[in-house]
Amino acid sequence: MPEFTHGTITLTVDEDGFMQEPDKWNEEVAAALATTEAVEDLTDDHWKVVNYLRQYYLQFGVAPMIRKLTKETGLNLKKIYELFPSGPAKGACKVAGLPKPTGCV
Repeated sequence: MPEFTHGTITLTVDEDGFMQEPDKWNEEVAAALATTEAVEDLTDDHWKVVNYLRQYYLQFGVAPMIRKLTKETGLNLKKIYELFPSGPAKGACKVAGLPKPTGCV
């Protein structure tokens, strides 16, 4: 398994950079993973998406549908792509420490 290292953080990741040990996730890890998605600073809107994804995943064991994500965060899909250029499934879920969503290429 590949490893991701950023500063003092070292994580086991899959070939696409998704964490393999989600229990090691914290805000510092999120900020480090964000750098792999061309996101240097996590704004309040970034955290709104990340925290919603984590809360939903911890409750239901899967990532939410994109439609639910946009409705619950109040951010439209265009804005989410501005925040996470590789998209809600690849970029936002990776930063949130979720496993790679089903159907994510």
